[in-house]
Amino acid sequence: MSLLYEKQEIAVYKNGQVLTQNDKLVKEMPLTIFINGEEISTLICSPDASVELGIGYLINDGWLKSPEQIKDIKYEEENGMLWLESFKPLSSKNAHKRFVSDTNDKSQSVPYLKKDALQIKPVNSDAKFKAEHLLYLVGLLEDNSDNFRLTGGVHSAALADDKGIIVQYEDIGRHNAVDKIIGYAFLNRIPLHDKCLVLSGRVATEILVKIARNGIPLLLSRSAAMFLAVQLAKKWDVCVVGFARGQKFNIYSHQERILIS
Repeated sequence: MSLLYEKQEIAVYKNGQVLTQNDKLVKEMPLTIFINGEEISTLICSPDASVELGIGYLINDGWLKSPEQIKDIKYEEENGMLWLESFKPLSSKNAHKRFVSDTNDKSQSVPYLKKDALQIKPVNSDAKFKAEHLLYLVGLLEDNSDNFRLTGGVHSAALADDKGIIVQYEDIGRHNAVDKIIGYAFLNRIPLHDKCLVLSGRVATEILVKIARNGIPLLLSRSAAMFLAVQLAKKWDVCVVGFARGQKFNIYSHQERILIS
């Protein structure tokens, strides 16, 4: 387990008294990403899996499409800098714009991310997951979320299949945790069409966009799903499962991907 916290002495008010005790505070750091010497972005993140995070961010923002584009990767931990060299210049024209517009679908006026909606195609997958296995995966996510138990200040995300969890990361940001998963799969050439992503936080539109863009057929969360995210999940053939706790969960879209025994 990577330690994502530092110990610090703090004051605690309790029952009319102020006591001194040691607490665990979540660490955060800036990660600056460069492509061919050009500064692309700076992310505020947890100090763990920085290469995977940077690659996942570039994938989800439209800079990277294939591992063959990458010539070299260098990470300077002491400076929080990730340097990526590409075989050919990567243009910001490929980057996905983060703005909303009105849909052309006259049957419902649902706002969505315009460029994402134009580019993302429905997930092509025959994958199905047993209901009991989804609850098992959520249990594993909780069991492996060591930094959350110690600090209460990070989110968890995991990539899983019909056997169990393949990789799991924690981060101060939900988006960062998901980007780390995508970056890991990209660097290790792991196909995603038969996998599911397990998340501790809520299913918001930006998270759903990342899942659909990378062809993941099922998103499983311990928390709530947002309305727009569910509408897009229906459009993009993504099964969204939320509030997976104990022996129950909610199915928000594409129930056919879940096997009830």
